[in-house]
Amino acid sequence: KEKKSIMPFIYKELVYVVKLHFTVTFCTCPGKSIARGGQVAQSSVGWSGIPERVIDGNRDSTYKQRSCSHTKRELKPWLRLDLLKMFKVKTFTITNRGDCCSDRLNGAEIRIGNSLIDNGNTNPICTVIKSITGGRTETFECYEMEGRYINIVIPDRMEYLTLCEVEVEGIEVSTDDDCKLT
Repeated sequence: KEKKSIMPFIYKELVYVVKLHFTVTFCTCPGKSIARGGQVAQSSVGWSGIPERVIDGNRDSTYKQRSCSHTKRELKPWLRLDLLKMFKVKTFTITNRGDCCSDRLNGAEIRIGNSLIDNGNTNPICTVIKSITGGRTETFECYEMEGRYINIVIPDRMEYLTLCEVEVEGIEVSTDDDCKLT
């Protein structure tokens, strides 16, 4: 009689188990757009530029089209997005005003965290905006910074803050080990 080894069968099963374990252990989840499900507030409202316009899904950069927010001219103007839950923020996207004044955003900070001290303007910095060309949309990596609140603040100067759209991609922070998509 011919003897058959069961080693190839055991070997295949072992590889399958190891591969399955690897997949579960190193799970990564794609982010999902989360800004539109949040709530917004800003330091003041100027020229009827309510903050809700930044999460309406409209990237139109012409202020007269009623698609942008606007604060009054003030020291350290800010806009805060409350995501209502903790998220790992992957990217943050801003559409700048295109019909004038695009340099107002220069030097603005994007901050992410859980604190409401100073209206959330003390949370850790994701990035500082050097410049966004008028009417353009720019995306910034936040490397899965965790937080419920995202602020855009222009520190240390008297300025208006005008934003035409804000988009956030992230993953809800979960208490279990599973990737939780939202």
